[in-house]
Amino acid sequence: MKVCDRLAARRTFSVGEAMKKTALFIIAILFISSLATSANAQAIVNEQGPSDPSPGLFARLDGARIHYRNYGRGDEAVVFIHGWTCDMSFWGGQWYTFSRLKRTILIDLPGHGKSDKPQITYSMDMFARAVKAVLDDAQVKRAVLVGHSMGTPVIRQFYRKYPKETAALVIVDGGLRAFGDKKMMDAFIAPLRAPNYGEAAGRFVDGMLTPVKSPKLREEIKTSMLSTPQHVAVSAMEAMADPAIWGEDKIDVPVLAVLAKAPFWPADNEKFYRSIAPDMDYQMWDGVSHFLMMEEPDKFNRTVVIFLAKIKFIREVRR
Repeated sequence: MKVCDRLAARRTFSVGEAMKKTALFIIAILFISSLATSANAQAIVNEQGPSDPSPGLFARLDGARIHYRNYGRGDEAVVFIHGWTCDMSFWGGQWYTFSRLKRTILIDLPGHGKSDKPQITYSMDMFARAVKAVLDDAQVKRAVLVGHSMGTPVIRQFYRKYPKETAALVIVDGGLRAFGDKKMMDAFIAPLRAPNYGEAAGRFVDGMLTPVKSPKLREEIKTSMLSTPQHVAVSAMEAMADPAIWGEDKIDVPVLAVLAKAPFWPADNEKFYRSIAPDMDYQMWDGVSHFLMMEEPDKFNRTVVIFLAKIKFIREVRR
């Protein structure tokens, strides 16, 4: 699979110290209980999967096609949502493990991957409706939503609109509060609006990929991210600057938050996250980048499997 959702971590544009700090935070946002349950699960988590056998499927929203892949059956599913300018291939290290435990769905958000890319506003609300369109097409009634980077405000908006269909949320290095005011965001987005988008976006991506250790992974991520059209990238970034999506309304379903330790997270981040989602398993990992699920797929998969077993969304794994 391709790789696109692990690219929102840092920024190289010179906009002053305050702006640098804000930019770093934006990119990052864009972007066990007990090992007893996981004794058998770990063997499955570590098992090498085959090549992806799933054919691409398409749901429709407002006349546009939304590409997704489905693994398994049932009216409940684990649904993976990528981040800004990425696509479903960023979950290449997850689909096999989770498809052996529960129905699993990967989605290319509108404007990304193999989904249609019309000239429209790419808001978090529209992305949430697109996820719902996929679940309706797949006849899924209830899901655990896993969102990386920008995927976090997407799954949060889905929960706001469709709480009964939301079993739990998994936050993967994504934010729950605003990261700057309108003036800061406009300065941050301005280079991406320019005619030399490819050059500006390339510098942007290179800056955020600095912490990624694997040259091959860095190149795959960069190629994937830069394939997203400018109108989609700019509109989605503008949508993340909308104060309306950063309300402090509560999340009343179980939440797992897995974040990469980095200096841009505020000192009170855990306290704030728990104030939004009281039933939260909060983890901050050392030695990983914004694309932690790609760098440490076994550890990530095991962590999510334990969470799903704890909330009884999957049964204890037996081989």
